[in-house]
Amino acid sequence: MKILLIGDVVGAPGRDAVKALVPILKARHRIDFVIVNCENIAAGAGVTPKTAEELLSAGADMLTSGQHIWRYREIIPFLGQEPRLLRPANYPPAAPGFGAYVYNSRHGAPVGVLNLLGRVFMEPVDDPFRAADRWVEELRKKTPVILVDMHAEATSEKVAMGWYLDGRVSAVVGTHTHIQTADERILPKGTAYLTDLGMTGPYDSVIGREVEPVLGRFLTGLPSRYDVAKGNVLLCGALVELDPNTGKALKIERVRERFGE
Repeated sequence: MKILLIGDVVGAPGRDAVKALVPILKARHRIDFVIVNCENIAAGAGVTPKTAEELLSAGADMLTSGQHIWRYREIIPFLGQEPRLLRPANYPPAAPGFGAYVYNSRHGAPVGVLNLLGRVFMEPVDDPFRAADRWVEELRKKTPVILVDMHAEATSEKVAMGWYLDGRVSAVVGTHTHIQTADERILPKGTAYLTDLGMTGPYDSVIGREVEPVLGRFLTGLPSRYDVAKGNVLLCGALVELDPNTGKALKIERVRERFGE
């Protein structure tokens, strides 16, 4: 069974890359399930119902997110209606939406997806490790195939989550930093791991934004408008092959595909 995980999609360039490349990748690799981090799809930060539907219609089976999920007010009722769009499971229980969900794959085996938010250098939220304990136990009642998006700033926190869940989930992959790491591996008890999937969007940029305004902020300290860049668009992520009967990962490889000229 093969699962494609796509890193932070940024703005219209990232959405266009997903729409163009996901069908190609699904056919090339015979992919059974696609998970996309969508927290930056609407103008570079946040999600709207329209942009979420755009990615679901383009071939994404599940959408994960992060701390920008609440940026647009209209997403709040949508979160309660669409379980394929996840918000991090370690927000307080009163927060609207779903933090984990099980959905059927093209393979026929159900796939559980869990979305977590880190706390190091991030906003205050509930403990992601305790949330992982609770939700992994629930998901394993329905399927051994569980993928975790650990949306976090600190590499140490992501690595720690990988070791913490080794043997209990199929994969732990990081998002949020927009920089693809080169540490893909299968941990000793059978969990695939990658610290960051990378960004799906314009790479002639500073993590997806136009270069000059960001440089201006660093050089002067003054606030500026950060528009989404346009050039050199790539789709980045990882392809995980696993045993659907045990949920254990067999292989993980990074994905990096150019979109357009």
